Amino acid sequence: MKKVLPIFFILFPLGANAQNYLISFAGEGESTTVASVKVENLATGATLNLNGTDVLRLNLSTGINTFEVPPSNSMHIYPNPMTGTSYLQIDPPEEGKVTISVVGFSGKIAGQTESYLDNSANVFRLTGIKAGLYVINITGNSWQLNGKLLSYSRNGGNQIIEKISNNQLPGKDKTDYETKSIPGTLDMVYSDGQTLKFTGTSGSYTTIVTDKPVSDKTITFNFVDCTDGEGNEYPVIVTPKGDRKSVEQIWMGANLKSKKYKDGTSIPIIKEDDVWSNLITPGYCWYDNDEIKFKTTYGALYNWHTVNTGKLCPDGWHVPTSEEWDILITFLGGEKSAGGKLKDLGNTHWQTPNTGATNEIGFTALPGGYRFSDGTFTGSTGNTNWWTATPYDESTALYYYLYHHSGIIYENHKSKTKGFSVRCLKD
Repeated sequence: MKKVLPIFFILFPLGANAQNYLISFAGEGESTTVASVKVENLATGATLNLNGTDVLRLNLSTGINTFEVPPSNSMHIYPNPMTGTSYLQIDPPEEGKVTISVVGFSGKIAGQTESYLDNSANVFRLTGIKAGLYVINITGNSWQLNGKLLSYSRNGGNQIIEKISNNQLPGKDKTDYETKSIPGTLDMVYSDGQTLKFTGTSGSYTTIVTDKPVSDKTITFNFVDCTDGEGNEYPVIVTPKGDRKSVEQIWMGANLKSKKYKDGTSIPIIKEDDVWSNLITPGYCWYDNDEIKFKTTYGALYNWHTVNTGKLCPDGWHVPTSEEWDILITFLGGEKSAGGKLKDLGNTHWQTPNTGATNEIGFTALPGGYRFSDGTFTGSTGNTNWWTATPYDESTALYYYLYHHSGIIYENHKSKTKGFSVRCLKD
């Protein structure tokens, strides 16, 4: 066994030059399984759809020892570090019988198996490996591959190296593995510093996570129920804690579009201009009174009296205060840059120029426009406005707004009779 370790120190740096990051997915909260993931590179516009058990392989375009597709003499371990289970993918230089060994740095073998590899991606499941640093050694007839595995597993057990593809050693009994449990590997070209938007789904739950990967990692989706009084379901966005002083927030990933309060009672719809202008009670509308065109994409417009009922958002959610909006703005670097970081990219919805738009956290702010106190509409394609739960005085309340030609988010106070959009925040 002592001969295995020097080979690792020679060969591992060569494998590192492959410049690939392996991204796996997990769920927590209302669901621990991930059904599907949509990956969007916000810098290039590239999009990829994966199953929740698939692994995303990011091929770094650094110009040095990079590959558009993985070489045929490589191995990948994911997730790495492991906390319970990892997968070993081997793309051998030639097919044939191999020995796979998991060796501790003391030279002790933690696990070993023999298998037969064909000229394709051969996948193995690794379990029962207690905490420590290991070398994974694959030895064929005339070749050898090595890699490093770090385990954070709290509990060891029977070390198992289990093949989960359909290839078997000649003469061995075939094991009936379920194909649906075999993770696939899908590739995306990537450069360090680019923002990736991950949209994970599990049943009726959808969670958006953005990240700039710099190594192998697991993206964990916090699945949270966000269903309004009408039964509409919304994606959610979790803003991470940047430091001990910052606060994790869970935001609704689209504007509210409910016709009903969370208790199921209807909100009055107000179409007539003169009725809207004199309203001192709750009411809502659609931009230009066109539900078909505006509901799904932009949501509804509500007066502040509707906000003030405390019943507008889904159960367990609320209209954020000005102070809670400020937490998000501070997290995004302050008001001068936060507006652009909230806006959806491009000009599909926003008119030109869509200044500063990066959609950095997947907030996907769209130009829903607003309704004046006199009942007329304006601003579609050019601006968006969100009420806060914070009153300013007897007749006005605080709100935040964005323009197409600016990356700034602005705060102001306007008449409670205006019709603005609403985003909800988890209690």
